[in-house]
Amino acid sequence: MNSFVDLQSMIAASRAACGTVYLVGAGPGDPELLTLRAARLLAQADVVVYDHLVGPDVLQLVGPRADLVYVGKERAKHTLRQEDINTLLARLARAHGCVVRLKGGDPFVFGRGGEELQALAQAGVPFEVVPGVTAGCGVAAYAGIPLTHRDHAQACMFVTGHLKDGSTGLDWAALARPRQTVVIYMGLAGLATICERLIAHGLPPHWPAAVVEQGTLPEQRVVAATLATLADEVAAAGLASPCLTIVGEVVRLREQLAWFEAGAFAAA
Repeated sequence: MNSFVDLQSMIAASRAACGTVYLVGAGPGDPELLTLRAARLLAQADVVVYDHLVGPDVLQLVGPRADLVYVGKERAKHTLRQEDINTLLARLARAHGCVVRLKGGDPFVFGRGGEELQALAQAGVPFEVVPGVTAGCGVAAYAGIPLTHRDHAQACMFVTGHLKDGSTGLDWAALARPRQTVVIYMGLAGLATICERLIAHGLPPHWPAAVVEQGTLPEQRVVAATLATLADEVAAAGLASPCLTIVGEVVRLREQLAWFEAGAFAAA
C-alpha cells in the first residue's frame, strides 16, 4: 500500500513540475469562429505550436509574449515528423506553464490530436482539449450547404481522402448510399478517382457534389457540379488546397442558401 502511495506521489510531483498542453481547435479559418476559451488561451499562452491550416488572422490573437513554433504539414512536405512533434510538445511542457497546440478545425477530426495526446499521456504530461468548429461543419455552412435535411439526408459521414499509407482505401459501398451527405477531407488530389469510385458503387453520374476552396475566408470559392463533371470543373477553375468536398443531394440547396458569397457577411 505504501509503495502505491509513493508511486502516486511521484506521478503527482512529476505532473506538478510540468506545464499543461492545451490541444486547441482553431476552426476552419474565420477567426470569429474560435471558441471563447480558445481565444483566451491564445492570449495567455507561453508557446503556441501551430499547423499549416491555422491562418494569420487567428495568430493575431496570440499574446505578445508567446513564442510561435510552426510544425505545419503540406502534401509531401512536412516540417517535422509526427513523432518529433510529439516529443517537442512534451519538451515544451517541461519548460513552460501554458503550451497551446493549435490545429485547424477540430483537433479530434482528422487532426491527429488523439495521437499527440496518447504520446503526452505516456510521457506524463498534463493536457486538456478545447474543441473547435470542424471544417466539415463550418465550411459547409459558409458554402450554403446544410449537411442534413429531412428531405435529402438523414445521415452525414466525414471521411479522409487519403489514409496513413497514402491510399484511398475507403468503404465505397457505404459512401455511395443515398439519403446521406459525404464530406471528404484532403481529397483534392484524388478527386477524379473518388468520383469514379462513387459512381462505380451505385451513385448516378448526375449526383450533386461540390468542392469548397478556402472555406469561411473572404477568398472562398465553390465549384458545384455532378460526380461526372466535378473533377474537370475543379481543374478548370484552378482550385487548390485547402479544399473540402461535399457529396449529396443537399448540394442542390446551395442555389438558395449561398449566403456568404452573396455578401451578407459584409453587413455584420
